Amino acid sequence: MSRTDCPSKPAGRLAVPASWSLVVPLKPLALAKSRLARASGPLRPGLALALAVDTVSAALRCAEVARVLVVTDDPRAAGELAALGALVLPDDDTGGGLNAALAHGAAAVRRDHGARAVAAMSADLPALRPEELGQVLRAAAAHPRAFLSDTQLVGTTLLAAAAGTVLAPAFGGASRQRHAASGAVELTLPDVPSLRRDVDTPQDLRDALGLGCGPRTTALAALVALP
Repeated sequence: MSRTDCPSKPAGRLAVPASWSLVVPLKPLALAKSRLARASGPLRPGLALALAVDTVSAALRCAEVARVLVVTDDPRAAGELAALGALVLPDDDTGGGLNAALAHGAAAVRRDHGARAVAAMSADLPALRPEELGQVLRAAAAHPRAFLSDTQLVGTTLLAAAAGTVLAPAFGGASRQRHAASGAVELTLPDVPSLRRDVDTPQDLRDALGLGCGPRTTALAALVALP
């Protein structure tokens, strides 16, 4: 199925309450996706932005999602993602890295928007399908904290926390093990490949293209040297 086969907010799903707030972290584009540097050359910042644009666009079309908050200090990314309808929050500049940024975003969205259920999600899911995200969020709603591992079963692509539960993100590297050790329940849904396929390497990008990426990633990927 191609990306264009995924409709925006299908009529049959309008009754589903949009109860989740997503927090998506994004590094300054000049620093993002360093493992794609050799394949993409000077296109790398634009490719990092394309991945985020397609990810956020799909998330905003998910019936279960009330809002998407992007935590970034990059002005170009902030402008483009805000134009899509995302909220944008500058990083708190404490030097705490990815997990501090996610905790900062989760606290802000709960404080400023009355958000109850909150999930942190990777910004590099360019094949994301809104209905698969909805499926994962509905499953996560049964647990105080829950997470979804990446394709390699090493990292994490989404961590969810119910109302009244601290998100406590532990992303980066072997985060699947850390999230499980923290008491979060691992979601083992079999049919959500677009939400597991994050992109760090050229082979990851090729695999995501095989699932059907959004238009920004698809266009730039045509210029990238893939294996």
